[in-house]
Amino acid sequence: MINHHLSNIISQTKLLEELADQYGTPTYVYSKSRLEHNISELLKAISMSFANYQIYYAVKANSNINIIKILKNKFNDLGCDCSSPGELFAAEKANVSMSDCVYTGNYESIEDLKTALNAGAEINLDDLNSFNRLKTIGVPEYVSFRLNPGKGHGQFKGIITGGKDSKFGIPKEDIVKAYKAAKSFGVKRFGLQCHAGSSTLDADTFSDITEQILKSAREVEDSLEQKLEKISIGSGFGIPYRDEEKPLNLQKLFKNINLVFKGYYGDDNKNWPTLCIEPGRILVADTGFILTRVTGTKSSYKQFIGLDAGMETLMRPALYGAFHRVQKIGENDGETLKYDITGRICENTDRISKDHNMPTINEEELCAIMDSGAYGYSMSHNFNTRPRPAEVLIDEEKLILIRKRESIEDIFRGCNV
Repeated sequence: MINHHLSNIISQTKLLEELADQYGTPTYVYSKSRLEHNISELLKAISMSFANYQIYYAVKANSNINIIKILKNKFNDLGCDCSSPGELFAAEKANVSMSDCVYTGNYESIEDLKTALNAGAEINLDDLNSFNRLKTIGVPEYVSFRLNPGKGHGQFKGIITGGKDSKFGIPKEDIVKAYKAAKSFGVKRFGLQCHAGSSTLDADTFSDITEQILKSAREVEDSLEQKLEKISIGSGFGIPYRDEEKPLNLQKLFKNINLVFKGYYGDDNKNWPTLCIEPGRILVADTGFILTRVTGTKSSYKQFIGLDAGMETLMRPALYGAFHRVQKIGENDGETLKYDITGRICENTDRISKDHNMPTINEEELCAIMDSGAYGYSMSHNFNTRPRPAEVLIDEEKLILIRKRESIEDIFRGCNV
C-alpha cells in the first residue's frame, strides 16, 4: 500500500467493490474531507502572510459543480478563475457570484468576451489585441492584463506557460503599452496577472516569479501614475505525484512572497495591492482517484495490464508524460512485476504508466489511478466513441453520485438521428 492521503479509502476493499457494482467502472472518486482539508490549509497559509488576498479557484482543473460547491461552502469568499463560457456557467451554478470571478481567456472570440462582460466577471486580457476586441463590445471600469515575464516554470514542457515559447501573455517589454492604451480608452482601475507554469513543488520558484511580476507592476504604476489594485501570481502550486516527492511548503511560499512585496510596497501591508492566486491542482488533485477494472493482461515483449480506463479517461500521461501511481485494490501476494498499464484505445500512446511495479493482478480485479482529481475528468474525451465515466463523492462512507455516466446515446444526441 502506497503512503497517500487517501490510503484509508483505498484500503476499504468492500466499499470500493460496492461502488464499482453500483456505479460501474471506470469512475472518478473524490473525498469530501480531503477537499475541505486542502482549501483550509491553503487559506491558513495565505492568511498568515497577507491581510488582503483573494483565492480564485481554477475551474479548468475540475469543473464539477458539486466540487466547486464544497470548496465554496468551506470558504465563502471563494472566487473562480474561468477560461471559457462553460466555466463561468459552472461557477454560477455553484453559487459563486460572477463579481467574484475573473475571466482569463486567450485568443478570445468576440462571443467569449461578450459572455464574460455581460456576466459581470472581471476580465483578465491575454493581449492588447484582446482589449481591441473587447472595446468593440464595451469598456469595463476595471481590467487586468496577463504578463509573460520572459521565463516560466513547470514539471513538463507542455505546462510551462511563461517564457519565449509560450503562447500566453504580453511580453514584459510591451506590458506598459497595453495599460496606456486601455487607460486612453476609459479604463479607470487596473490589476496585473501572471501565471508562468504549473505543478511546481519548489517554494523558492514562486519568490523569483513574484519578483519579476512586481518589477513590471512598478513600471506599469509609474506609467499610469496610479496604483494597481490587484496583483495575481496565478498558481502552479504542485502536489507530489511520486512517493519520493515532498509536498509544497505553502507557509514558506507565502512568507517568502510577503518579503518580496515588502521590498516594493513597504512594511504596511494594508497599502499593498490585493494578492490574488488561482489554485486548481493543489485543491483537487489528491482528492480524487479513478476506480478502474482490469480487462485483460498480456505477456508480450513487455508485460501489460489492460484497464477499462485509458487515455480517453485520463489524458495527462499520453499528453505530456505525466506520472500517476496505480494501486491494486485488495490483497497482494507480495510479489511485484514491471508492467505497462494501458487502456483499450487504438493508439500506442494509450499508456497510463510505463514500467510500473505492480503486484500480480488478474482480470476483473480493481485498481485505483491516484491523484486524478485535477485535469482528469476535465480532460476526458470520447475518442473511439467511448462514453465519459461517472463521478462519485465519498462523504465519510456515504457514496454520492455527482455526475452520471455518459451513454453512447448521449454522444450522438446532437446528430439528430
